[in-house]
Amino acid sequence: MLHYDTIIVGGGAAGFFAAIRLAELKPNASILILEKSNKLLSKVEISGGGRCNVTNACFDNKLLADNYPRGNKELLGCFHRFNPADTVKWFQSKGVRLKTEIDGRMFPITDDSQTIIDCFTKETERLGIEISIRTRVEKIEKTADGFLLHLDESDKVACKTLLIATGGHPKKEHFYYLSELKHKIENPVPSLFTFNLHRHAICKMPGVSVADTIVRLPEHKEQFRGPLLITHWGLSGPAVLKLSAFAARKLNDCGYRYSVEINWLPDLSLKELTDLLINQKNTKSNIRKNPFDHIPQRLWEYFLENVNIKQEVKWADCPNGKLTELAQKLHQSMFEAQGKTTFKEEFVTCGGVSRKEIDFRTMESKLHPNLCFAGEVIDIDGITGGFNFQAAWTCAYIAAESIANKI
Repeated sequence: MLHYDTIIVGGGAAGFFAAIRLAELKPNASILILEKSNKLLSKVEISGGGRCNVTNACFDNKLLADNYPRGNKELLGCFHRFNPADTVKWFQSKGVRLKTEIDGRMFPITDDSQTIIDCFTKETERLGIEISIRTRVEKIEKTADGFLLHLDESDKVACKTLLIATGGHPKKEHFYYLSELKHKIENPVPSLFTFNLHRHAICKMPGVSVADTIVRLPEHKEQFRGPLLITHWGLSGPAVLKLSAFAARKLNDCGYRYSVEINWLPDLSLKELTDLLINQKNTKSNIRKNPFDHIPQRLWEYFLENVNIKQEVKWADCPNGKLTELAQKLHQSMFEAQGKTTFKEEFVTCGGVSRKEIDFRTMESKLHPNLCFAGEVIDIDGITGGFNFQAAWTCAYIAAESIANKI
């Protein structure tokens, strides 16, 4: 049976980052990465549409932590030790330059996730880190000297220190070997999803977007302001995705049947909006002429039809009551949503190992010394935009430094 200083379970972003950092700190340490599938760094490959959204150019630690519906308080302290600025420097030191897009997302200048994968694989080879794929951990046993891992086909490996970086998973059963160690697993539920509006008329305008809206879940007292996108199946875009993340557990608890309220012109009060529309009666044009640059023409025509105003009607001939009704729709459109649709391939869950059982100064288990965690296996998740990877880098960095002090 082989013995290692450290075994890392999970061949993804957090696992590789921790292994590399640990090997740099302890060049003579024996390190093994175990990956159950036949593919390493699979989420890195698909992130950002195959470009790999490495991090976000949010360099204020407090603002950065606000992008995590679960784990924001714990991560704030962690970001003082390793944040996006450190991530940029780390990749630069490995020959990988990053660029920032207008929304703050950061990618390799190659726009190719293979650049990040090649960086990690090159570093693990250079540092002599051992990797085993198609290797499933069946059981973890605490021993006097560390841990004994029971693998498939009756193999066993032992280690002094252990890092779990297996990522998130939609089913609680996936964390079975951690439950055996008496760790509490918060029930995984989807995060980052779009709102389904079953056969609603607004879905006949897929691709229409509005740059600034307020999307609200009135029953759950949650809201976000930002861009919104209409799709074939409902509502998406940054405002919706952020809202889905922060309300993830509430929406799961209600069976994904919920009301959605949208303010399409958030800079105007209802009275201001009503007065503006009524003042349009001084113009000679048809009501089809859209007075709002912010509202796409197709959406404007949808609202006219929704309140039964014919497009050929002159502004001057439209009753004030109808304009008041139109203002109300623009200020507060209500939809009944049923279900969710996962955001692209980048499935994110909230849930995993309870944060209460982890010391975030070291990423070490409070139940078992020398056992650490990093990445989405913890009940931590961020909104879209590179925040989940940043949490992985940060936690992995801290875990590696903690482990280095023990071997």
